[in-house]
Amino acid sequence: MKKIVLKVLLFAFLCIPIFSFSHHPDNSLVYLKIYETNGIEGRFDINVNELNEFLGFDLDKHPSIEQIRKYEKEIKAYLLSTARFSSVYGDHPIVFTDELDTIKTEFGSFVLLFFKLENSTLIPDELDVTFKSFIEEDPLHENLLGIEYNWKAGLINNERLIALVFTKSEMRKSLSLTERSIWKGFKEMVRQGMLHIWIGLDHILFLLALMLPSVVRRIMKNSEDGELRSLENSKASQWRPVTNFKSAFLYILKIVTFFTIAHTITLSLASLQIIKLPSQIVESVIALSIGLAAYHNIRPIFKGKDWLIAFVFGLFHGFGFASVLGDLGIGGEFLTLTLLGFNIGVEIGQIVIIAFIFPVLFLIRKSKLYPKFLVVVSIFLIVASLYWMVERVFDINLGIEDALRYEAYKIAVKLGLKE
Repeated sequence: MKKIVLKVLLFAFLCIPIFSFSHHPDNSLVYLKIYETNGIEGRFDINVNELNEFLGFDLDKHPSIEQIRKYEKEIKAYLLSTARFSSVYGDHPIVFTDELDTIKTEFGSFVLLFFKLENSTLIPDELDVTFKSFIEEDPLHENLLGIEYNWKAGLINNERLIALVFTKSEMRKSLSLTERSIWKGFKEMVRQGMLHIWIGLDHILFLLALMLPSVVRRIMKNSEDGELRSLENSKASQWRPVTNFKSAFLYILKIVTFFTIAHTITLSLASLQIIKLPSQIVESVIALSIGLAAYHNIRPIFKGKDWLIAFVFGLFHGFGFASVLGDLGIGGEFLTLTLLGFNIGVEIGQIVIIAFIFPVLFLIRKSKLYPKFLVVVSIFLIVASLYWMVERVFDINLGIEDALRYEAYKIAVKLGLKE
């Protein structure tokens, strides 16, 4: 039975890329400003990658304003056909201004298109919003609505709270313009933190690399007296399963604690703008962390100091988490609360991943195939690490993830994991 479980688990690990992708930009955003006398204004933040993929454009990863102007009419026409605002006062047509801008993120650039809502001199208590841009083309896509300024609710310091999330099953929602819902924004940031680590395959694979040796210990056989002795950096070492759950759990607890401390430090420092590193460097080092942790499983690099890998590279994973908050435009008076919610979400997501994988590893640890399983999966992690490093260091897209993306959705539908 354990051999069957082991083979199924190995197959699942090797198929991970079909079901999850590293930091894929599955969000478009709209931000609103509700004024006392000037009505409602806003802007759309649309990822350049989505414009190229779904509308057939050939924009550069970081296009100039002049290049965007070539497609300006088509972009605006598409948004007008996929976004709508209305209330008890009737429709509030979107009227775009001539202003265009861009912002750079680790996912490429976002195009910023500014607009005003007609018929918004009288501010309603609720606004019905339809925001289905790219969702019909990509069922995995989600759109977000954030509030930058809301006179009616007393938000006056350029807060950026995520108020609504639009998905395939909910492309139309009602937005309360009178509710100062700090708790609602906090809960959404917890959700975003959980979602980020679950869709961030590089974070998951790094945790996997750290967990693989948790249920075994590296040993070697002494030829003189036959006694089994621990030797963490021996080339002739073998693996012996741990004798009890406590030993393996304490190992995981130590590793995860150092990883958590590290990424919490840099997530806070980067979000508060105290330290900021180029995203290309951060993402490249995150990719390297997977391969190095996996190689350590095959040939130890740090004698008895697995926690050191978790801590050092955890610092860079924290910068990676912080980039998400920057990409969502999060800032303002409630940044500390937003940061707390996002970090809690990351920790919950991390605990769920460990709770799913660790018991299975403990169950199969005594199998004679486990050492081979550990090596094969570690090699797979090294290959994945090299793949991402090439993409990130040279800023290119090898296209494998995109090619598998829609197939992943179809498989997930058949398995009942997606609608």
